[in-house]
Amino acid sequence: MSRRPEPVQIVKQRRDATLRKLVECVPYMQYLGIEIDRRGDELTGVLPFDEALIGNPMLPALHGGVTAAFLEVTAIMELSWAMVWEDMEAGLVTDHAPRIRLPKTIDFTVDYLRSGLPRDAYARARVNRSGRRYASVHVEAWQDNRSKLFAQATGHFLMPPRDG
Repeated sequence: MSRRPEPVQIVKQRRDATLRKLVECVPYMQYLGIEIDRRGDELTGVLPFDEALIGNPMLPALHGGVTAAFLEVTAIMELSWAMVWEDMEAGLVTDHAPRIRLPKTIDFTVDYLRSGLPRDAYARARVNRSGRRYASVHVEAWQDNRSKLFAQATGHFLMPPRDG
């Protein structure tokens, strides 16, 4: 006898709760105002514009450090999401589960392709390789048009040990 599928609302609530737990692990995201938008298993980093994020008021342009941080946390969220996806779908990630451990950055190289304009920015990461100990991620950021990137980065991360 096969198990009945869970109602879609229960699945959505579990996924949203798990993503909230991941985001709470990175207080710097709240400081910068970075949000994570989830559609199914795809995550998009969103950096809503704020005057405090401007590094060069003469242009004006987003601060390079803000851009790098935005790319890095988007990469970390994508890696972490991929790590917890199977456990979450199996119902193993709960409020009583051990604290989620995030990957640690080994190196992170940013290519600044153009100035970040004073408007909302978006980023998506793609995991190139993920093993038990090491992962490689590429992340791209854009503003008005996804085909016109303003920054991209490649990062290498040390993966946390898996429980179990």
